[in-house]
Amino acid sequence: MTQSRDIEPRTPLLEIQDLNIAFRGTQGPVPAVRDLNLQLQRGETLALVGESGCGKSTTALALLRLLSPAARVSGRLLFEGRDILSLPPEELRALRGAAISMIFQEPMTSLNPVHTIGAQIIETLRLHEKLRPDAARRRALELLDLVRIPEPARRIDDFPHQLSGGQRQREMIAMAVACRPRLLVADEPTTALDVTIQAQILELLDGLRREFDMGLLLITHDLGVVAQWADRVAVMHGGEKLEEAATERLFAAPAHAYTRGLLGASLHGGRALHYRSQRLPEIRSHLDAASGQRVFELRQPPQTAPGAPPTGVAATPLRAVAPLLQVEQLRTDYPSRDGGVLHAVDEVSFQLQAGETLGLVGESGCGKSTLSKTLLRLVPAASGRILLEGTDLVPLSERALKPWRRRIQMVFQDPYASLNPRRTVYDILDTVLKVHAVDSRQERRRRIVDILDRVGLPAGSAQRYPNEFSGGQRQRIGIARALVVRPSVLILDEPVSALDVSIQAQILNLLVELKQDFGLSYLFISHDLAVVRYIADRVLVMQQGRIVETGDARGLWESPQHPYTRSLIQSVPRAEARKAA
Repeated sequence: MTQSRDIEPRTPLLEIQDLNIAFRGTQGPVPAVRDLNLQLQRGETLALVGESGCGKSTTALALLRLLSPAARVSGRLLFEGRDILSLPPEELRALRGAAISMIFQEPMTSLNPVHTIGAQIIETLRLHEKLRPDAARRRALELLDLVRIPEPARRIDDFPHQLSGGQRQREMIAMAVACRPRLLVADEPTTALDVTIQAQILELLDGLRREFDMGLLLITHDLGVVAQWADRVAVMHGGEKLEEAATERLFAAPAHAYTRGLLGASLHGGRALHYRSQRLPEIRSHLDAASGQRVFELRQPPQTAPGAPPTGVAATPLRAVAPLLQVEQLRTDYPSRDGGVLHAVDEVSFQLQAGETLGLVGESGCGKSTLSKTLLRLVPAASGRILLEGTDLVPLSERALKPWRRRIQMVFQDPYASLNPRRTVYDILDTVLKVHAVDSRQERRRRIVDILDRVGLPAGSAQRYPNEFSGGQRQRIGIARALVVRPSVLILDEPVSALDVSIQAQILNLLVELKQDFGLSYLFISHDLAVVRYIADRVLVMQQGRIVETGDARGLWESPQHPYTRSLIQSVPRAEARKAA
């Protein structure tokens, strides 16, 4: 963990002076970063936070001059007193990967799939440190051990696809620190990782920062991570820095209205919020006509008495005559590498009541996604029963199953990957209704207009393509596609994990409203325990294909019984953990 340190005044390791970045657009230059000024000292962690499109990653790419030729960059990027923007190509090549390194958000797209992980580390070492092949391989083994890849001697010749997400991120870190850089830029290094793996990666980065006395520029939208691991925080919006302060001071007394909005909308501030007692505040902004400045405000929904449901949210009945969905001894098998059988879902049983939100948590590979696919009959069950309104779906033929498919729908984690990029939103929704035998064109049009309005999309959305929407809007399209056939059960697979704090709050509030309006029951799958704590009535904890613990929204967090559950909860970033360090 980050230790409190008194950093002596000295020449900054990195100094950004009046940085402006614009991209070529059809109507002229489009500003991405405006008049940005930052400093980072050696041995310091500076967090750069803000919503998607605010300029965080653009700034990071500018530090390594990785922006496209369409970018117009002005200002100064001083690294140890030298302006990166004016370096000749040979000096820039010597700087990249040696003195300055970067960890990218998605390691699978950053690693070369046709080269082993060892070969990719060795290439960096031979390029910058001129090591012989045998010496470079020995150093690569040391680096894999340093980032805690198990059995380095065996895994060094593996390809990226043979590693888990957490292991691929460790591989990226090994490459980044191979030449002991003085500056490490980490762009959302833990966004898609489980809470326990996230804690390990952040602890690893902090340990390497201390060991190498390097500056760490940490780009993230997770305020819990910022609170625990950063020394200072700079908040960006619309390409501009709105506020910068020491971490404790910013969290205790944020000066800017937008920062206050981010903290208010975040579920990672240690507050035990639940949708039945409080809706999440949402950040709203508008241009002030008189000053021309953007004004931010935190819209606070009506509060309710403790324990009472908010407006429009009915209390889930404690007991029902029969559960809406009942899963009994469900098992899903995959062939293993050694020719045996892997029980991906192993004798799982649970119930989902009408009007209930059931959270499902666990690390990657525990069987969460396989369970959801089995419930939808996208993969076959080896044994067990899936009773939806009393009917077992497991033995049904595809023809007999078709009428039931509309009753149980799914919202996927990445809506862009699950939406056809060549079809308009109207065509996407229209096709879904046709498949489910809504033959009347007028009825299909009416339903599409109604559902797009209900999920809060603009009136002209129907004729636009998925790439024309923001991430939050695409998630709304995914929700609309699932709801347009009027299901009873909605399976939500990591529906807000890739969204910014303010957009996440909007989507969670929307799900609460839709649940009541449409009489829905949710199976909410997430690795973000803070989100599950807020949205779920009950929680299932899954480990290695089995449900190891079940509890209500409050009891599971206050008194977890299973050691695995305790390890998950203890790994959640907390501001007080840093202060106590």
